[in-house]
Amino acid sequence: MNVVLHMLSVRKAEEKFGFEILRNNENNRPCQSPRHRVIICSRDKFNYSTDQDKLLVSLFFHGGGYFNTSSSYWKGFEQLKILDLEDFGLKILPESIGTLIELRYLGLRNNYLQELLESLGWLKKLEVLDIAQNFMVKVPDIIRELSSLRHLYLFDVIFRKPLKIDVLQNLETLTYVSADNWTHERSVYGNLFSLKKLGIEELNGNLDVSKLFTSLVDLKNLNHLILRGYRFRSMPCLDDLYILHRLKTLKLDGFLATLPTSFPPYVESLTLVNSCLDEDPMPLLEKLPRLTHLKLRKAYTGQQMAILEHGFPELRVLCMEELWNLRNVQCGRNAMYWLKKLEIHGCPYLDTLSKVIGSILYLKEIKMVTTKSIATKIKNSYLVSNIGIVNINP
Repeated sequence: MNVVLHMLSVRKAEEKFGFEILRNNENNRPCQSPRHRVIICSRDKFNYSTDQDKLLVSLFFHGGGYFNTSSSYWKGFEQLKILDLEDFGLKILPESIGTLIELRYLGLRNNYLQELLESLGWLKKLEVLDIAQNFMVKVPDIIRELSSLRHLYLFDVIFRKPLKIDVLQNLETLTYVSADNWTHERSVYGNLFSLKKLGIEELNGNLDVSKLFTSLVDLKNLNHLILRGYRFRSMPCLDDLYILHRLKTLKLDGFLATLPTSFPPYVESLTLVNSCLDEDPMPLLEKLPRLTHLKLRKAYTGQQMAILEHGFPELRVLCMEELWNLRNVQCGRNAMYWLKKLEIHGCPYLDTLSKVIGSILYLKEIKMVTTKSIATKIKNSYLVSNIGIVNINP
């Protein structure tokens, strides 16, 4: 961000929205009654001292994680509702965090935590708990005690006991839970009637996929599903996906021998990651009648891609990333007719894009990172002259 624009943004945050921003090695003057506080730390020693503020609503820590708070530090924030410690290098949580009984949001993503504390079970008003990416963090049997929880983000966690969350009737987001755990504890998860977004990981060839999808049909509000494979093994056949009629957003992350023969009929957003398909996926995907967003990342290993006449009738956004072998994309007449945004990264041999661009009537934005010669070729083409946003860089 431009330095001047950054300064103006900070000033606006402080003046209009009640933020108090404290930095290293500066003469910080706390506001008289701040509603939000941002503490920015670095590898240098950070001398932070301020009176415990009972009026504080949110507290954000950013930087290197070298700011050390004593256990008694947290006892002063009686009205704190948001605590964000994401990507902070945190190793240990003090027991006194459980005293923040007004807390609604606790962000602990991407730290070095080894274990969560029993005292987190005291946070009865907590609505969002994010403990993903802490690498095998141990979680005691406290999740079911967080009765107000709406969004739960897990990844690389170890549960001392099987995850029992059937009492969380307000839960809308759950990512990720292992496929084996889900199928074996179907009676537990089947009561999550408010669940809208679900991430299931560790899908492997031994999984009974039909049983898994049948259990998901019972979740009447589920419209966003993420399926992840198990390490570098192939995901099982996903042909039964079509029975999940309510899905609108679908992400498949993992190696696929073939695409499902049919997808949920109302899917609007589809992401394929690490699929490494040998066959061109477009002949199947272009037939999805309501698809508006498509993202392909490491999804296809071939050189040729073809979209037939009138293919992708509703597509608005297409993103292709790390299709390293792709050299040629052919589009039939009126293919991707309503496409508004095109993003391409990591496709170094795709030099026929100008023909594709010329066939898309309503394209408004194109972003591309490619080789210098291809970037120059496209920029010099008259075909991009009518596109509002053109960001093509080598």
